Amino acid sequence: MPQLERTAQTATTARAAEQAQVPRATATLALTSVATAVALMTYTAPAVTLPDTAAALHTPASAQAWLLNGTPLGLAALLLVAGSLADDYGRRRIFLAGTVALGITTALGGLATSTWLFTLARIAQGAASAAILASSLGLLVHAFPTARGRLHATGVWGACVSGGIAVGPVIAGALPGWRLTYWLLAVVTLVVSALSARALTESRAPRGGRPDVVGALVFGLALVSLVAALTLGRDGWLRTPVALLFAAAVVLIALFALVEHRTRTPMIDLSLLRRPRFLGSAAGGFFTGLGVLGLFTFLPALLQRTMGLSPIDTAWLFLLWSGLSFLVALQAKRLAGRISPRHQLAIGFALHAVGVLTMLGAIGSGSWVRVLPGLLIGGAGSGLLNAALPLVAVESVPIERAAMGSGAQQTFRYIGSCAGVALTIALVTSGGGSPAHGSDIALFVSAGLAVVGALAVLGLRERA
Repeated sequence: MPQLERTAQTATTARAAEQAQVPRATATLALTSVATAVALMTYTAPAVTLPDTAAALHTPASAQAWLLNGTPLGLAALLLVAGSLADDYGRRRIFLAGTVALGITTALGGLATSTWLFTLARIAQGAASAAILASSLGLLVHAFPTARGRLHATGVWGACVSGGIAVGPVIAGALPGWRLTYWLLAVVTLVVSALSARALTESRAPRGGRPDVVGALVFGLALVSLVAALTLGRDGWLRTPVALLFAAAVVLIALFALVEHRTRTPMIDLSLLRRPRFLGSAAGGFFTGLGVLGLFTFLPALLQRTMGLSPIDTAWLFLLWSGLSFLVALQAKRLAGRISPRHQLAIGFALHAVGVLTMLGAIGSGSWVRVLPGLLIGGAGSGLLNAALPLVAVESVPIERAAMGSGAQQTFRYIGSCAGVALTIALVTSGGGSPAHGSDIALFVSAGLAVVGALAVLGLRERA
């Protein structure tokens, strides 16, 4: 009888634990998704308020790329670090630190009175967002251990990436002043942080050893050099400072590889670079940033300047792109079993290419109606990309290193975004004083980059 009682008690405890896991998993999905959406809102908010922000901060045209590139620079520099720290020292801990930091730095962005103060706040927002994005997928993998559950969770999370991109510009355009946007997002982020402290459970995959501080420092300096070169290059690619910055980036990346090869606990396991699946994940992230985010981050400001649209009108127009992206990403899990994530990425890139090619000549026409077909087709493509990328990221590395895999892919994504914004601005302003001609060049290049991205993810597949 005592044995039967112990068996019954064990079964009851197991059932209680199983039942308790459902709301915990649901809460984890809800909180990580909301935090991710808010992080993307802070990323996209300046897209429709760039003219007003630049005017308030007295930012010259040559420096406006920094207003857009601050957050992706912080993201790219810290994502690998945040993912590695999350796996080793606790995903919940890094997530909470990220939400608190994002709330504070976003509020500081709303208080900035100069271009450099605002840019520094944006870089800090990117660093805080890196902690949120990298740890979120690690938390989800722990909360949803089955393949089916993981497919559902990453699908919802990916849809919230699109949702944040969609809602951020609408909020920024609707509020009477760009500073209010940052203060509102700061409050929402801090509320999410408070709720997360009570609801989330800790998970980690400790490897022992110390954090890779040297690697993080070298990698961050390499990215700063690269983004500075790309941003300054629009005023002349053959100038000495630009060449020196590119050279510094190359040397620092080589030094980073050496550091990672010798350290016990590297931010990224360099042996992963021999795995086609990991390279495909990196290529998917990079070309999404370079070809998709780079164009659509600057396009709202371009339409305001050339067509005279107000911030809120621009936000509603781009909601067609980002809103459809959200809906497609949310429903993309239904493709599981019929289309592999790799092919889903390729289709997403192809749709983006078709969409932007339909926009050729739209800027010169002066009619916002001409951009509608491209926004809709491109939005569907973006949704497929956002749904497939997180699943590809966690499948490209050992499951216990999910946060690092997420951080690695998103690092490439936001490196691509930094380069894409700088490239788009350079191409638009290269049209001999004609924004219409320069815009067509930027659209054509974006389509070409998407095609290259599709070919890359199709070509990089595991060999039997």
